[in-house]
Amino acid sequence: MTESGVLVCDAQELMRAGLRTVVDGQPDLTVVGEAGDGETAVAQALTLRPDLVLMDVRLPRLDGISATTQLRAALPDTRVLVLTACDRDEYAYAALRAGASGFLVKDTPTAELLVAVRGVLRGDAVIAPSVTRRLIDRYVTGAVAPLTDQRLDVLSDREREVLGLVARGLNNAEIAGKLFLGETTVKTHVARILAKLRVRDRIEAVVTAYESGLVRPGG
Repeated sequence: MTESGVLVCDAQELMRAGLRTVVDGQPDLTVVGEAGDGETAVAQALTLRPDLVLMDVRLPRLDGISATTQLRAALPDTRVLVLTACDRDEYAYAALRAGASGFLVKDTPTAELLVAVRGVLRGDAVIAPSVTRRLIDRYVTGAVAPLTDQRLDVLSDREREVLGLVARGLNNAEIAGKLFLGETTVKTHVARILAKLRVRDRIEAVVTAYESGLVRPGG
């Protein structure tokens, strides 16, 4: 089994130790390094090239959002999962815009954290449930564009259907079951959607789905 390398970045030594214990206890994950501030996190990542960075938001020297921006620019294949003590909307929004693939609060149960870690490593977007609806309501649900939004013109009818289900939080297996498709076929559709819309990941695709009016909150 191939292990995915994880860099742990948190201002608190006790939190780093706890995360290391959780990650190193998994057969498919291993901690390759630790950092207590944002500048060290970026430097460590450039040297170690981890598959995933667990990133605190409130860090000395360089905050977690700025560190995420620098990491994603320098290492586009390295994914970032942001962990924070509070689920403030502005932190979540800034983290996702900076290139993070996920945003969780630190009191997330261990089992859920590991599900999120593996999901992010697969390319999924992971956002704390307490944050998801508020983010959509606050940042996406202003003036809803009509379905004729030109950004969607590049998608086929099937791709629009898949994007709509992605925006509702379904994973590839769930989409496959709902549309009676193979999971590999769904994965191909998602990859084509990202390429056609010129978005980085599923999170940006979801934002586009709501902004374009393809999916409406509560609909």
